[in-house]
Amino acid sequence: MAYERIRYDVEDGIATVTLDRPDRLNAIDPQMREELIDVVGVADDDPDVRVVVVTGSGRAFCAGADVSGGSDAFDASSNDWGPDLEDFRDGGGRITLRIFAATTPVIAAVNGVAAGLGATMLLPMDLVLASREARFAFVFARRGIVPEASSTWFLPRRVGIGTAAEWLYTGRKVDAEEARAAGLVRSIHEPEDLLPAAYALAREIADNTAQVAVGMTRQMLWRFSGAPHPMEAHRVDSRMNYLLGSTPDVAEGIASFLEKRPPHFPGRLPQDAPAAAYPWWEEPPFRPATGPYAEPSA
Repeated sequence: MAYERIRYDVEDGIATVTLDRPDRLNAIDPQMREELIDVVGVADDDPDVRVVVVTGSGRAFCAGADVSGGSDAFDASSNDWGPDLEDFRDGGGRITLRIFAATTPVIAAVNGVAAGLGATMLLPMDLVLASREARFAFVFARRGIVPEASSTWFLPRRVGIGTAAEWLYTGRKVDAEEARAAGLVRSIHEPEDLLPAAYALAREIADNTAQVAVGMTRQMLWRFSGAPHPMEAHRVDSRMNYLLGSTPDVAEGIASFLEKRPPHFPGRLPQDAPAAAYPWWEEPPFRPATGPYAEPSA
């Protein structure tokens, strides 16, 4: 897919996705939505991409869904949305669930306002860095709609049920300091230092860890965040380490430690993951039932 609403650049194992509608504060229209869904898959399928960094161009990260057309933006009777009520899936959820399904770590560098879908799309990203100028706003109740993009699942896991309730019920702006204190934001930076900090963190992952192990770990963290019992995680981590223990990555990890040198892990996803280990989440009971609300496989 040729991208017009975003920019995609890869350098030395780090992919940068830049939302690129600065004249619209990077608001997401249908074309940008499809480009974002596609680019997550492109990065995830590229064995040379170790980390993805997402940021915005201009003074905003993302002002949310593009509602420049007025209230018709949310009116099914005014849109050719195709499926009927029972089959309809909101576009923001398609973005967040694709990020959720990725094995590549995703770092957000929030350079300005992140409102509506601009805020909820951050929730399945692994680490959120913010400029001091960043603001977050879950504005849905102020627009007469409920939170989208699966955010009532993601947000309480990031900040707790009480904070999630306050932010969603009030729809007020949250500054970077409050977002950091609540656990949504990892760290706050001066505007000129934001991207360098994000790239330094990405570099730490890319240069020192095994891609196969990180990909498995990312899915384990997200899949088990709501598991009812630790036995579910124990069953999978036991299986993973049994299968990974004889791979070249583990031999390199031990050798580099003993020889006191940087590691050079050879394994790449998906081709070097043990067949019985990847993708384990597509097996019952991890993969939801089929149907319009089932999790997409890609």
